[in-house]
Amino acid sequence: MKFAAIIEYIQDKAKIADIRPVHRQYLTSLKERGQLAAAGPFTDDSGALIVYEAGAREEAEALLQGDPFNKHGIFIKYQLRPWNAVMCNKDLFPG
Repeated sequence: MKFAAIIEYIQDKAKIADIRPVHRQYLTSLKERGQLAAAGPFTDDSGALIVYEAGAREEAEALLQGDPFNKHGIFIKYQLRPWNAVMCNKDLFPG
Protein backbone atom coordinates (compact mmCIF):
# COMPACT_ATOMS: atom_id res chain seq x y z
CA MET A 1 0.00 0.00 0.00
CA LYS A 2 1.23 3.49 -0.80
CA PHE A 3 1.32 6.37 1.67
CA ALA A 4 1.88 9.95 0.52
CA ALA A 5 3.66 12.32 2.89
CA ILE A 6 3.18 16.02 2.21
CA ILE A 7 5.99 17.63 4.16
CA GLU A 8 6.78 21.21 5.16
CA TYR A 9 10.44 22.21 5.69
CA ILE A 10 12.16 24.74 7.89
CA GLN A 11 13.34 27.87 6.04
CA ASP A 12 17.04 27.42 6.85
CA LYS A 13 18.40 26.68 3.34
CA ALA A 14 21.96 26.13 4.58
CA LYS A 15 20.89 23.47 7.08
CA ILE A 16 18.76 21.76 4.42
CA ALA A 17 21.71 21.74 1.99
CA ASP A 18 24.01 20.37 4.70
CA ILE A 19 21.75 17.39 5.52
CA ARG A 20 20.49 16.74 1.94
CA PRO A 21 23.23 14.21 0.97
CA VAL A 22 22.39 11.81 3.84
CA HIS A 23 18.65 12.39 3.28
CA ARG A 24 19.03 11.37 -0.38
CA GLN A 25 21.18 8.40 0.59
CA TYR A 26 18.39 7.31 2.97
CA LEU A 27 15.77 7.67 0.21
CA THR A 28 18.00 5.68 -2.17
CA SER A 29 18.20 2.85 0.36
CA LEU A 30 14.39 2.87 0.69
CA LYS A 31 14.05 2.73 -3.11
CA GLU A 32 16.47 -0.20 -3.32
CA ARG A 33 14.37 -2.08 -0.72
CA GLY A 34 11.11 -1.34 -2.56
CA GLN A 35 9.86 1.03 0.17
CA LEU A 36 9.93 4.25 -1.89
CA ALA A 37 7.62 4.90 -4.84
CA ALA A 38 8.47 8.57 -5.50
CA ALA A 39 10.08 11.55 -3.81
CA GLY A 40 11.02 15.12 -4.55
CA PRO A 41 10.97 18.69 -3.25
CA PHE A 42 8.40 21.29 -4.19
CA THR A 43 9.81 23.88 -6.59
CA ASP A 44 9.30 26.70 -4.07
CA ASP A 45 11.58 24.91 -1.52
CA SER A 46 8.78 24.85 1.05
CA GLY A 47 8.85 21.07 1.46
CA ALA A 48 8.46 17.81 -0.40
CA LEU A 49 6.25 14.93 -1.42
CA ILE A 50 7.40 11.43 -0.54
CA VAL A 51 5.38 8.35 -1.47
CA TYR A 52 6.26 5.29 0.61
CA GLU A 53 5.40 1.65 -0.06
CA ALA A 54 4.45 0.08 3.27
CA GLY A 55 2.24 -2.65 4.67
CA ALA A 56 0.59 -0.34 7.21
CA ARG A 57 0.46 3.30 8.24
CA GLU A 58 2.75 2.60 11.21
CA GLU A 59 5.41 1.25 8.87
CA ALA A 60 5.18 4.34 6.63
CA GLU A 61 5.34 6.56 9.72
CA ALA A 62 8.50 4.74 10.86
CA LEU A 63 10.10 5.29 7.43
CA LEU A 64 9.33 9.00 7.65
CA GLN A 65 10.58 9.22 11.25
CA GLY A 66 13.83 7.49 10.26
CA ASP A 67 14.64 10.08 7.60
CA PRO A 68 17.72 12.19 8.43
CA PHE A 69 15.73 15.31 7.47
CA ASN A 70 13.25 14.44 10.20
CA LYS A 71 15.94 13.54 12.73
CA HIS A 72 17.73 16.87 12.13
CA GLY A 73 14.61 19.03 12.37
CA ILE A 74 14.15 19.79 8.65
CA PHE A 75 10.61 18.38 8.63
CA ILE A 76 8.48 20.75 10.71
CA LYS A 77 5.05 19.50 9.70
CA TYR A 78 3.70 16.67 7.60
CA GLN A 79 0.54 14.94 6.59
CA LEU A 80 0.69 11.18 5.90
CA ARG A 81 -2.19 9.71 3.94
CA PRO A 82 -2.93 6.37 2.24
CA TRP A 83 -2.70 6.87 -1.52
CA ASN A 84 -4.10 4.87 -4.40
CA ALA A 85 -2.02 5.21 -7.56
CA VAL A 86 -4.60 4.82 -10.32
CA MET A 87 -2.40 5.97 -13.20
CA CYS A 88 1.27 6.65 -13.74
CA ASN A 89 3.07 7.75 -16.88
CA LYS A 90 6.30 5.79 -16.65
CA ASP A 91 7.82 7.95 -19.38
CA LEU A 92 7.64 10.88 -16.94
CA PHE A 93 8.92 8.83 -13.99
CA PRO A 94 11.86 6.88 -15.45
CA GLY A 95 13.73 6.54 -12.13
